[in-house]
Amino acid sequence: MDRAAPHRPWWPDALNPMVGVRKRFTRWWQARLPLSDTTVLTQRNVFILPTGAGWMLALTLLVLLVASINFQLNLGYLLTFLLAGSAVVGMHICHATLRGLSLHLKPPEPHFLGQSTALEVQLSSERTTQRHSIALAVHGSGHWVWTDVPAQGTATVQVAFAAPHRGLHRVPPLTAETRFPLGTFRVWTVWRPAAEVLVYPAPEPGAPPLPPGEPRAGGTGSAPQQGTGEFEGVRAYRRGDPLQLVVWKKAAQALASGSDALVSRDAQQAQRHELWLDVAHTGLADPEARLSRLTAWVLQADRLGLDYGLRLPGQEIAQGNGPAQRRRCLEALALC
Repeated sequence: MDRAAPHRPWWPDALNPMVGVRKRFTRWWQARLPLSDTTVLTQRNVFILPTGAGWMLALTLLVLLVASINFQLNLGYLLTFLLAGSAVVGMHICHATLRGLSLHLKPPEPHFLGQSTALEVQLSSERTTQRHSIALAVHGSGHWVWTDVPAQGTATVQVAFAAPHRGLHRVPPLTAETRFPLGTFRVWTVWRPAAEVLVYPAPEPGAPPLPPGEPRAGGTGSAPQQGTGEFEGVRAYRRGDPLQLVVWKKAAQALASGSDALVSRDAQQAQRHELWLDVAHTGLADPEARLSRLTAWVLQADRLGLDYGLRLPGQEIAQGNGPAQRRRCLEALALC
């Protein structure tokens, strides 16, 4: 006997249209917000609504008021209006906690895919009293960071942001809110920074050794062999090698690991061959996997202090080394 299919509830499908409408409205509303890395919160961009506790307080006050009228309880009137006055004062304090606050986003640093970057936001206040319990988060994430802003001072918070894919991303909208002092009202604002953050491809874990060097134009000599995990322009240190040929980055890593092995650049080999990180050398079919391997090679060549170039479809970065070369290559890989 065949088992009947389980009954599917009707409400998820019925609510899906409302979810779509809500998302479209959110996108339309956020598109109307101005783009700026600095914003000042005023009555025009700060909103306030009761929280769940606030609605419960309102219901309690209504019950107390009806009971006091019905039974002619003077103490009931006193308690009702005392609580109502406290709620009104709390609403004013809650709104004033955000009103007049200045928010400034510092330029975000690039990061690799799969990692999160810290969006550093500076909160400034010119008020002579302290502002308490202010929270910031990426809009819709629910991961809040709380801080207090001192009187006529500044406070800095870091909000985590993880991009879904490599490339250049606009910083997502940020939300600032507070429920100080009673928690009966929520005051919030939505802010769209104009800054962009660059996301590099994730380096391939356990990437193969660097590709062999290519003969320089007009040079002679056989191509270097692969197998040591390093480009042939680097060799073991020999007694008498000039100190300027020592790869000090590699030496520092060796000392940190408890080894005293030193590595020197092979000047003769470096004159005959060039290290090119070419997308054709990756041996991979998937475009993202190619970029991931090239990213790992760029980091490896930079750690060894080598001169290297990068070849991508329709783009070539000349030979170089150091932080500037590393940044140029990683940016090209991110935007490829």
